[in-house]
Amino acid sequence: MYRIASSRLGSIKNHAGGTVLFDQAARYASTTVAKKSSGGFFSWLTGEKSSQLPPLDFPLPNVALPPALPDYLEPGKTEITTLPNGVKIASETSPNPAVSLGLYVDCGSVYETPLSSGSTHLLERMAFKSTTNRSHLRVVREVEAIGGNVTASASREQMGYTYDALKTYMPEMVEVLIDCVRNAVFLDWEVNEQLQKIKAEIGEISNNPQGLLLEAIHSAGYSGALANPLMATESAINRLNSGILEEFVAENYTASRIVLAASGVEHEELVSIAKPLLSDVPKVLRHEEPKSVYVGGDYRCQADSDRTHIALAFEVPGGWRQDKDATTLTVLQMLMGGGGSFSAGGPGKGMYSRLYLRILNEFQQIQSFTAFNSIYNDTGVFGIHATTSPDFVSTAIDLAVRELLAIATPGQVDQVQLDRAKQSTKSAILMNLESRMVASEDIGRQILTYGQRKPVEFFLEAVDKITLEDITSLSRKMIASPLTMASWGDVIHVPSYESISRKFHSK
Repeated sequence: MYRIASSRLGSIKNHAGGTVLFDQAARYASTTVAKKSSGGFFSWLTGEKSSQLPPLDFPLPNVALPPALPDYLEPGKTEITTLPNGVKIASETSPNPAVSLGLYVDCGSVYETPLSSGSTHLLERMAFKSTTNRSHLRVVREVEAIGGNVTASASREQMGYTYDALKTYMPEMVEVLIDCVRNAVFLDWEVNEQLQKIKAEIGEISNNPQGLLLEAIHSAGYSGALANPLMATESAINRLNSGILEEFVAENYTASRIVLAASGVEHEELVSIAKPLLSDVPKVLRHEEPKSVYVGGDYRCQADSDRTHIALAFEVPGGWRQDKDATTLTVLQMLMGGGGSFSAGGPGKGMYSRLYLRILNEFQQIQSFTAFNSIYNDTGVFGIHATTSPDFVSTAIDLAVRELLAIATPGQVDQVQLDRAKQSTKSAILMNLESRMVASEDIGRQILTYGQRKPVEFFLEAVDKITLEDITSLSRKMIASPLTMASWGDVIHVPSYESISRKFHSK
């Protein structure tokens, strides 16, 4: 091949004066190559324009362009249908090709009795297991066959079962979801298997000190239903069985406490599919919601650790049903912010929150310093969680006290900080609702709490209306309640509950 190419080049050189023709041929060849290669990777890299391809705004032949989208697309409205037995079916449309379904039940650990304690935790683990119509293996195969995703979540006041897949499989999704919730058989071997997993989970609770402290805040701060543990205890594991689960479900999974919510479906189609499957759910007179009384208290757990974890919290009276206070609390948490000394979210995450600027950037001894809240229908808690070395724990508590008192003092929070927190809150709301799974959950949980779904504009307007006086007023109201404190790790140097409480109430 090489010799053939050389002989051809030689013949070009020797033809009609040789060198001149060779130079012309070389120039012609280089020009041809340049034209052929124009528009390639190198031209794109250097920014040269292609001489072969038409400009991007030139219409291609025989190609029909779809109509342009309008400047504004009206969001889908939530439609609600209540069946004769009280079950609610709610949905909103979406252009998304996938659909997210959720079956939400007004039932959680607050409805547990001493006998059924731990049932909520176990029900979460038993979700999508064997039913009267399907084995667990068949459930898994049917979900995988359509590329679906199922999850279950348990909270103190509500249970959620969700199914996410392509819209074309919506009838199969509805049937499987309702079957797994309504017709679970709780086979003894499956129950025992999950109990062993829960037992192992409890053994590893030390890997999640923040979750442990949140549980401790509830058990120490409340008297009544909210004091029930969300995580099953060892004594509950030894007592729970399929019979207790069946009785708990029969008593609490009643028609008036069930909502089927969906994002991305036509409402009439959803109702036509779900109505025959939910119309026979027992209609039972709803029991009065369990009561909880906030009392405050102290919880300490000595553990072999080189760090001490502290949480200080106060009550937020009113809960979700007090719209203004709940919205103000959400903005307040965004205003306080916080996080770890190393942020996995990348540089700048939470940089402008008060706890980052005033604590984490100033005190290198503190590993994390974060504001948290847990809101329920009629009450809630708000506080600060800190992680530090045992010899710095007293100072860390003083800093937490200082920050909580500061937000309750007029003039300590400026308008720039509040405006930034309000914009961040609205951004978080809107970005979360872009997810169809979050939208479906929002529909279900709002209907359980309010009996309706309030439009997103309602919450955005509520955020805009929050003032500095609202922040101060709510903070004062919280700090006026008894202190709840929880600590885990090397707690020897943690000051007494009484001394810390006096720092708040002596002001």
